[in-house]
Amino acid sequence: MTQPHRPSTLAAFGRRLIGSQEAGLVLVVALVTVALTVFAGSHMDRAAGRVVNDFWNPHTLVQTATDASFFAIMAVGATVVIISGGIDLSVGSIYALAGVAMALVLRAAGPMGSASTVLLALVVCLGIGLVCGLINGALVVGLRVHPFIITLGTMWMLRGVAFVASRAESILVPNALTRVAKAPLGLGGGLYPVPMLAMIAAAVVGTLYLTRTVSGRHVFAFGGNLEASRFAGLPLNRIQLGVFAVSGLTAGVAAFLGASFYGSASSGDAQGYELYVIAAAVVGGASLIGGKGSALGATLGALLIVLFRQSIRTLHLDQNYEWIVIGGAIIVAVVVDQWSGRLAARRLSRTAGIGAGGETTAPAAEAAATTTGSLANSARL
Repeated sequence: MTQPHRPSTLAAFGRRLIGSQEAGLVLVVALVTVALTVFAGSHMDRAAGRVVNDFWNPHTLVQTATDASFFAIMAVGATVVIISGGIDLSVGSIYALAGVAMALVLRAAGPMGSASTVLLALVVCLGIGLVCGLINGALVVGLRVHPFIITLGTMWMLRGVAFVASRAESILVPNALTRVAKAPLGLGGGLYPVPMLAMIAAAVVGTLYLTRTVSGRHVFAFGGNLEASRFAGLPLNRIQLGVFAVSGLTAGVAAFLGASFYGSASSGDAQGYELYVIAAAVVGGASLIGGKGSALGATLGALLIVLFRQSIRTLHLDQNYEWIVIGGAIIVAVVVDQWSGRLAARRLSRTAGIGAGGETTAPAAEAAATTTGSLANSARL
């Protein structure tokens, strides 16, 4: 008796990818990559002794991923906040404060072994990030003020603390940290894949947290329908506190990698990263009204933004167009998200409002339209 044909794992993965909410974003990233490869031109690589593409070569590809990695990691945490219906404008300042605090602590501690130096640096960065995130969450929960206002204030305050603590100096970090962040991992040739691998790890961990844990499902529920979450008895204050703690942690991880990779930390680090982080989350499919988003989407959004920046450099365009492109990408992403939401609402309304005689009943259509967000969120849960 012959066994039924089972599709291969690769085919199953392909179908799942096509059906996912990130499928369109993957397609856009692929198209931009192909376009850059075609129009980038080529040059003679003297070390390799051959002509290589200006974009499609190991150095440029790894550097592009490295440029995206630092704010892509923060975008994963910020996406968790956005899914809950909030926003975090302070991630860049948390990055700066964590880096400065790490550099100052290591300078005060003096010479240590490599392992001890790396461990202490990581603990300080994660600790500062967690504390700052908890402060943001506690202020939002305790004062009942919109997260936009709270994190706008802490954005200035935390960067000010970093400025005062560092006395506006750029503080060098020990070489042991740089050796870790710039470990070639067998690639050689000036390729440093550690930030890229950390970005991938953050996307995987964020995806597992949001889709495979009870806490992650509570975040979707909180952002999708606050009243329903309250009646369901969910710990609302704990959820809101937790999402800001996650955002702070990812900023601490990014600060550790960034300061280690570049060899120094200052109060001006990650200046303006708030724009990139929010843009990456929104372009990646996160809805600013809450209840929608993914860690993978945020990572792809960050990668797409860096590809736009890289295209401006590779094609020798005016660097000032970078801000125009990023701003336009945010607007287009929000418009497309709202359009798709309205389209889904109309489809659900027609489905729910069809009576026995084939006519749509107005009350049913209205009820279906008003509950679209909750039903869509329930599908994720």
